[in-house]
Amino acid sequence: MRLTILGSGTNVHPTRAAAGYLVQTDQHLLLDFGPRTLMNLIKTGVNRHRITHILISHFHADHFSDFITFFFDAMIFAKYEGGKRPPLTVIGPPGTRRLLKSLFATLPGFSRAPFGVTLKEVDDRSFWIGKTKIIPRRVVHSPRLHCLGYRLEYDGKALAYSGDSQYCRNLVRLCEDADLAVLDCSFPANRPGPVHLHAGQCGQVAREAAVGRLVLSHFYPIADRYDVEAQAGEQYGGKIWKGKDLLTVRI
Repeated sequence: MRLTILGSGTNVHPTRAAAGYLVQTDQHLLLDFGPRTLMNLIKTGVNRHRITHILISHFHADHFSDFITFFFDAMIFAKYEGGKRPPLTVIGPPGTRRLLKSLFATLPGFSRAPFGVTLKEVDDRSFWIGKTKIIPRRVVHSPRLHCLGYRLEYDGKALAYSGDSQYCRNLVRLCEDADLAVLDCSFPANRPGPVHLHAGQCGQVAREAAVGRLVLSHFYPIADRYDVEAQAGEQYGGKIWKGKDLLTVRI
């Protein structure tokens, strides 16, 4: 299993793309698809027209908006450039079908895709994509917003991804004994903000879940002004990476 960070920042960040992660198992899977992550996907050398599954944690724009560019590009490729691509499945929390069907019906050039498109809603029930087991779990983020974290298991290894989350028991459960956890580290511990983890809480989750290694990501600009690795390390004694765009970690 291999993780490549496509975006380690948030919606508007001077040096980082927003949330997006490429996970390679027996599949090429995308976790979230925030602004500027599509160009980083292209930089990895992975053929974007072979991506078959995209898992969205929630529909804040910083986790989703590059899907619009990606899908329009796929339509142009298949309709007018003679390209062929496999069917595409988009997976997300309840409300995914309504939102995306409305988007496809409204945006010019998005209707009648010449390839299969499946919209799947999930919530706390595991499923398989090829030989990769996907375990979604609802986490606490914004009020009245259904947000998922995802756990991916393949070939005896486990990767946990928080999406956007506050500290909550479901997040600890999602991360339990994972070989690698990628956590929302929006703020430094000494400057916490609303509805997200701060660096100290990331370390707390990693310690309580006994994860093997920890990647901090999803930084607001303020997080880059402090030593968030050291702050997380006050709670967790394992290996910690401060995520950056195009960082690749083998699991």
